[in-house]
This record gives sequence, structure tokens and C-alpha cells, in this order.
Amino acid sequence: MDTLLNLVDGLSAAMSPQNLMWAFLGVLLGTAVGVLPGMGSAMAVALLLPVTFRLDPTGAFILFAGVYYGGMFGGATTSILLNTPGQASSIATTYEGHKMALKGRAAQALGTAVIGSFVASILGTLIVALFAPVMVAFALNFGPGEYFALTVFSFVAVAAVVSGSVLRGLASLLIGLAIGMVGIDGQSGAARFDFGSSSLLDGIDIVIVTVGLLALGEVLYIAARGRSAPDFAAIRTGRPWLGRRDLRRSWKPWLRGTALGGAFGPIPGSGAEIPTFLSLGLERKLAERRARRKGEENEFGEGAIEGVAGPEAANNSSAAGTMVPLLGLGLPTSATAAIMLAAFQQYGLQPGPVLFERNADLVWTLLASLLIGSVLLLVINLPFAPLWAKLLKLPKPYLYAGITLFSVLAVYAINTSVIHLVMLAAVALLGLVMRTFGVPVAPALIGVVLGPIAETEFRRALAASSGDPTILVGSGISITLYALVLLVAVVPLIARLLRRRTTRAADAQEPAARA
Repeated sequence: MDTLLNLVDGLSAAMSPQNLMWAFLGVLLGTAVGVLPGMGSAMAVALLLPVTFRLDPTGAFILFAGVYYGGMFGGATTSILLNTPGQASSIATTYEGHKMALKGRAAQALGTAVIGSFVASILGTLIVALFAPVMVAFALNFGPGEYFALTVFSFVAVAAVVSGSVLRGLASLLIGLAIGMVGIDGQSGAARFDFGSSSLLDGIDIVIVTVGLLALGEVLYIAARGRSAPDFAAIRTGRPWLGRRDLRRSWKPWLRGTALGGAFGPIPGSGAEIPTFLSLGLERKLAERRARRKGEENEFGEGAIEGVAGPEAANNSSAAGTMVPLLGLGLPTSATAAIMLAAFQQYGLQPGPVLFERNADLVWTLLASLLIGSVLLLVINLPFAPLWAKLLKLPKPYLYAGITLFSVLAVYAINTSVIHLVMLAAVALLGLVMRTFGVPVAPALIGVVLGPIAETEFRRALAASSGDPTILVGSGISITLYALVLLVAVVPLIARLLRRRTTRAADAQEPAARA
């Protein structure tokens, strides 16, 4: 009851005209920068940090929180329309969202993304406000062994995301792991796979990989196909709003994505990429099971709305979860949270349990502003979904020229380096080769994002235990994750064998029935 009363007091403070203005401005800026590859909410908050020094702490943090939430959704717009994620957390949205756009359902994809973000933000913020102490205690149980088990579970979940050949999926995962190993080894300081170039010592930036594989790789593949490429100008924009069938198919993925994002958000180092890909894989498996049970056609791989609703909800729910360790422990779990921690220090505030006692007004007003920001996110973006969808009506040469220019500028802005543009071209050619031979891109992106984390945590675990490998299975969390790995790997094989046996039995009985 005290928590609810504090939240109501925070809402009354956040509803002041000045704080509403900062929340609106933050959501608007966050949505704008989320569209730009390589920018994202972290860079926007970093640029705003010196500007907001003269603001009162409450207004500044409401602005930062609005930028954070807006940026998490902004990346979905270009992911759906142009197959170019604004930030890494929007990668999973591209796979079904862009296919929906190609089928004339861009407005529906954008609509389910923004409503899913709204639902996840509201529920995620309420969970943070009501269960923050429990979530903090859960996050503290994660050590190197648990982190490694978490990444292994995420790797195995690749099988749920990949459609088609398992061999090609594993090949793509290995490509991503190889790219992720380029640069200086964080443990020993040795240079790896740098080919004698100092430009590769920092590794290959995730922006270069995502833009090269997804955006420019697609541009090259479309150019290689020539007249057989899809003509965006001929695509119908379709109905501007979600129908009853779309809402009926979306509400469960919204809730499942919210649960996944809320579970992973408080865990340091997990990021939004893991729950978004897990949500995509979960929705794919559920859709396959539902299609077999009802005898319907499975739309996954052709533009299933569940593949947009779930990942977008997981994306924004994980953003709310990052506030738990930031406010309760002073522990940032994302780049944006790290910059917000610096902002707390700039104002002479130290996040932790004491913050809830000494600066309760600030904390509860900030949490309440997240609820307001979620409503503003819906109000600002939902009416514009049909307008953004009409971008696909641009002539194909202009559209792909714009994507190319947009991608090159985004990569060049990272470090104003021509070498980065050369890397971008090489990764784009790799994306073209992968598409030509039917190798899926998703496992490669998972390998790039999670590979370095898996390696670092594995070596940290062994170093902490003096080489004893039992530390990897030394807790209930690790054992549970490995049990889930076996479950995810074994159950599909058993189901496939049972289906084959049933088919053979039916084939054997058919001649006897005819006789």
C-alpha cells in the first residue's frame, strides 16, 4: 500500500506542466534518434548530459527516461520499413516486420509495435515499482557461471529463430562468433584476427555488422536480382489500423514478450537483444504448433504479426527492468543506464537503497514519468503509422539509394573513418553471399552480440575457480538454464521422430484399408 501511495504521489508530481513538457520532449527526441542507425538512446542521453546540467534533477531524469523509452521504439520504424534496425535491440523486429511491409501490412506492423511497446512499458514499469526489491535480489545471484549458462541458452534458442537447414544455421552462428572475436582479447590483451591492421584492434562495431548484413546486404541482393526484385511502389498500403484478427493474434505475444523482457532487464549484461530474440523464437515455435493443430498455414517467414508484437514488447519491457539495478544498486545494465548513472553522480546523487529514502520524491516521480512517457509514446507514434507506411511508395531506385546513403553516413559518423566504410562494404558483400546461398542472417547477429559475452564470462568463471569446470553448474540457476537447453534441443527431435512414426503407420495402413 505504501508503494502504491508513493507511486500516486509521483504521478501527481510528474503531471505538472513542466515535467509533462520534458517527458514529451524526451519521447519525441528518443523516437527520432532511434530511427538513426548508430545513434540510439545512449548517444542521445550522452549528448544531452552537458545541456541539462542547469535543470533540476527531476526534470533532467524525466527527459532522459523519455529519450530511453522513445529510442527503444524508434528503431522499429526503419526495421519494419527498410529492414535497417535503428539499434541492436530492434534486430529481431526486422525478420517478420519487413516481410509484413512487403505484403502491404506496414501500418499493421508499426501499429502492433507501438501498442506492444505501450503495453510492455506500462506493465514493466508497474512491475518495477511493486517488485523492485525481489528483482534486485534475483539479479545479485548471477555470477560468471550463470552468465555463461544464459548465453549458451541463447545460442541454443537460435534453432528456434532459424528456419530451414540446421547446418546453415550453425554455419551462420560460427560466422557471427568469428566476427565477434576480432580485436584485442579483453582477458590477455592479445590482438586477434587483426591482420596487422590497427583499425581492427577495437573489433568490428555492432553498427557496422547490423547495417552491413541487414541493410546494405539487402540492397546488394535486390540489385543482383534485377527485375525479379519486389517493386515497393506496387505495394498496397492496406488498411491503416489493426483489425480484430490482428489484435486477437497480438495480445498474447505482447504479454509473453513483456514477461521475457521483464525477466532479463534487471540482469546485468543481458541487454535487450536476448529477450527479443527469445521472444521471436518462442512465437515461431508456438505458431508452428498452432498451425499443425489447426491444419492452417504457418505465416512465420512470410510476415507474421506475432513476430513483431512479441519482440517489441520484450524490447520495451527490458528497458523498464534496467531501472531496477540502476536505482536499487547503482549498477547499470545497459549503455544508456551507464550514462544515466553518470548523470546521478553529476547531481551529487548516489543510486542504491539509500536513494529510495533520501530522494524518494525524485525516484517515484521518475518511475511515474515512465508511465506518462509510455502514454505519450502511443499518442505520438500510433497516428503516424499509416504515414510512415507510405514511405514504401517511393520509387525503388530512390528508396534504395536513400538506404545506402543513410547507412554509409551512420557508419561514417561512428569514428569518421574510411576504414569503417571498407569494413561496411566487406560485411555487405558477406550478407549478399549469405542471402544467395540461403544462409540465415539471424544466427550471425546473435553470435556477434553474445559471443564476446560468452567467452568473457566462461574465462572469468574458470579464473575464479582456479580452472575447476564445476563452477559452470554450481548453482540452481545454471542447472535450470542447462536443463532448458536440453529441453529446447531434445523435445523438437522427439516430436519430429513421433511425427515420422505416425506418418509411416498411416502410410502402412492405407494399402490395407484399400484392400
